[in-house]
Parts: sequence; C-alpha cells; structure tokens
Amino acid sequence: MDTLEIIRQFALEGNPTEVKPLGNGLINDTFKVSTDGAKSYVLQRINNAIFRDVDLLQHNIDAVTRHIRAKLEAAGESDIDRKVLTFVPLKGSDKTYWTDGQTYWRVSVFIPDAFTYEAVTPEYSYYAGKAFGRFEAMLTDIPEKLGETIPDFHNMELRARQLHEAIEADAAGRLAKPEVKALVEEVLKYEEEMTLAERLHREGKLPKRICHCDTKVNNMMFDANGNVLCVIDLDTVMPSYVFSDFGDFLRTAANFTAEDDPDSRKVGFNMEIFKAFSKGYLESASSFLTPVEKENLPYAACLFPYMQCVRFLADYINGDTYYKIKYPEHNWDRTVNQWELFKSAKAHVPEMKKALGL
Repeated sequence: MDTLEIIRQFALEGNPTEVKPLGNGLINDTFKVSTDGAKSYVLQRINNAIFRDVDLLQHNIDAVTRHIRAKLEAAGESDIDRKVLTFVPLKGSDKTYWTDGQTYWRVSVFIPDAFTYEAVTPEYSYYAGKAFGRFEAMLTDIPEKLGETIPDFHNMELRARQLHEAIEADAAGRLAKPEVKALVEEVLKYEEEMTLAERLHREGKLPKRICHCDTKVNNMMFDANGNVLCVIDLDTVMPSYVFSDFGDFLRTAANFTAEDDPDSRKVGFNMEIFKAFSKGYLESASSFLTPVEKENLPYAACLFPYMQCVRFLADYINGDTYYKIKYPEHNWDRTVNQWELFKSAKAHVPEMKKALGL
C-alpha cells in the first residue's frame, strides 16, 4: 500500500494530493501531506522495532496532548493549534494509528510557519530549559496512567549490571588491553554514587514525573518571531525522574565537542550552557520541584555522561554489538569522550550548585 492509500485511512479535512519526505529523522520515516483543503498533515511511520508497544506509545501521546490542550484552553491561550500537536484519528474510530500488521502509521496536523533550530547557544539553551520545564509542569497533574515506551530507558542500575555482564563475558577479549582494564576500574569506582536516583526512588524520596526524555534543542518548534510554540517528538514521553530531561540535554548541549570526537582534549563541560538551560528550566519547573529533585540537579548533569560512558564501554567490551560504528575503535573513542565529560562535569559541581542557589 502506498503512502496516499495509507493517509486516506485517516479522517482528514480535504483530500490528499501530494506526499513528500519531510526532515531527516533517525527513528521514524516522516512525510508532509498536502491536501486540497486548508490543512496539511504530517504522516509518520512509527519505528516499531524501537517502540514495540505502539498502542501504549499512542496512548501516552494522546493523553499528553489532550491534557496540554486542556491546560492551554483553561489558561485562555490563543492559537492553541500551534502550541500543541494534534493527532488525527482513523475514519470512524478514535484510534490515532493505523497498521497493516507489519508497519504502523500516524498522522498529525502540520503546523505552518514553524521552525526548529539546531544551534546550541546559551540563548536557545535557555529557551529549551524553559520549554521543557513548562512541559513537565503542565503534566504534573495528568490523570491518566502512562507507561514506559522504552522500559528502563534511563535506569542507571540496569546499565551498571549490563557493564558487569560485559566484563564477566569479555566476549571480544578487549579487557586484555591495559587502557581498557584501567578505565573499567575507574568507572566502577563511581557506580554506587551514580545509582543514587534508583535508591532515592525506592526510599520514597524521589518521584517519577511525566518527562520528555529526549530533550534536544531541535525538539522544540518556534514561530517566525523566535517564540517557542511547542515541544515535539513525543515518542519518549513517559514516567521518569526529572533528571532525565535535565541531564540528558546537558550531556549533548554542554559538551564543547561531539560525543565521538576522538580528541579528548576538546571535551569539557560548558558552564554557560548549563547556566542558561538551568535558568530557563527553574523558571518553569520550580513550581513543582521538590527539594530533593532540585538539590540533585548537579548530580543529573554528571549522571548522563557517566551513563552514556557505561553504555559505550559495555558495547565496546561486548564487541560493538549495539551501537553502529564507523571504525574499529569508534566505541572506545565515545567511551573516553564521555568519561572526560563526566570528570569535567564533576569538577564543575560547586559552580553548578552556586548557579542553582544551592
């Protein structure tokens, strides 16, 4: 079945006239659909190899977008259709995805004159912090139960166990390398410290919130005047600790270089990005953050480079079975890069605390 036939399964306003590829997303295939009516649409093939429970995925997204819409309406906001994504149901149904049993598709209303940006500057980091903090704040009282679209996505205890399993198996024989053995020993010294979140949660001190869990600058849409319209890419919206949205943004945005730069001398934690993102985040999120959540935001900034270092290191020891590599030592370079970022973030914790007023 071609894309025009697929799009006709949904309750569109107008008849589809053209389907063209849209964007360059790494997970889902995305198309812009033009019609003979006033609205255009976005058609996406959901990657069900990653998101295996599509029914749960769309339940989460539908619940979140409905709740945000209701909040915007209650606040008397204008132009609401540009400030929250709108998903289109199937004809004669309230279901917002279609499947032929193998592929899964969904449709949302295209937001015209809206833009995303790739630039990671203090200005856009501030916007990101404010937008993602507001996103979390609006969802603190969502009545529907949401599930994990990727179970244990940011579970540090699980990642630590996976590293131990990799070390025990040593499938590729790489622990014989002195530099690998030495780094493993250093990484494991921080295991207990970096699994703090899971312990706090078990003790009832750290709640799970509804978080975005993929907080990047390009996951926000802006209008032509540079104002944030809405948060997009909602596939990973699920229960998590606020550390997910705070720490994951900084892991990529606050590194002076790319996560796989083999020159570890370029790696460092950018405090200007931290301060800008934190300022925006606290402006939006302070209304609901508990003291435990706020006082551990510096921990979150350290946690995510540590977690990614552990994941790259485990995959390297396993023989590069998970992450795609471009050359034999690619995962090793990623590991060292994230380890250096972790150490740099740790060194900046006193400055982080000062910036957060702790």
